[in-house]
Amino acid sequence: MSRVGQSPIPIPDGVEVNVADDRCTAKGALGERSFTFAEDVTVAVEEGRIVISPRDDSLRARKLWGTTRSLIDSLVTGVAQGFARHLHINGVGYRARMEGEELVLQLGYSHEIRYSALDGVTIQCPEPNRIAVNGPDKQRVGQVAAEIRAFRPPEPYKGKGIKYADEEVLRKEGKKK
Repeated sequence: MSRVGQSPIPIPDGVEVNVADDRCTAKGALGERSFTFAEDVTVAVEEGRIVISPRDDSLRARKLWGTTRSLIDSLVTGVAQGFARHLHINGVGYRARMEGEELVLQLGYSHEIRYSALDGVTIQCPEPNRIAVNGPDKQRVGQVAAEIRAFRPPEPYKGKGIKYADEEVLRKEGKKK
């Protein structure tokens, strides 16, 4: 069984955390976010750290203990330093650029693909074959990166497509004569 819930969450400098009823709110340099946790766990701020504990010894309380701890840790990290996902584009003629707030992709189709990000998420194209997705919400950053990747996932023969920067594409051998 995992013991994730046992370790307290340190509160970084510049972040203010408030716990009221069943809601945890964090305010930091990148904005303010809140999370509503289940009644089966208790959340308390003690000596510059957040401590989560189950209310009783039920199976549901123990399951939610580690989950709540991970979600609150992502909440605090997000408002303090944010999250980022980097994508690489590989293929002849495949490229990306920003037009205002819109991402414009040319991925070998007969048309351009235009994508507008969710609120609170910023997209940047430092190079035509690189895309950076940033924001304070880990789930939204991952969702936007996954939606962009889904326009042209990497294929296994030549490796063309959009892939995560840390993703390894398993290559297949082509036809033999």
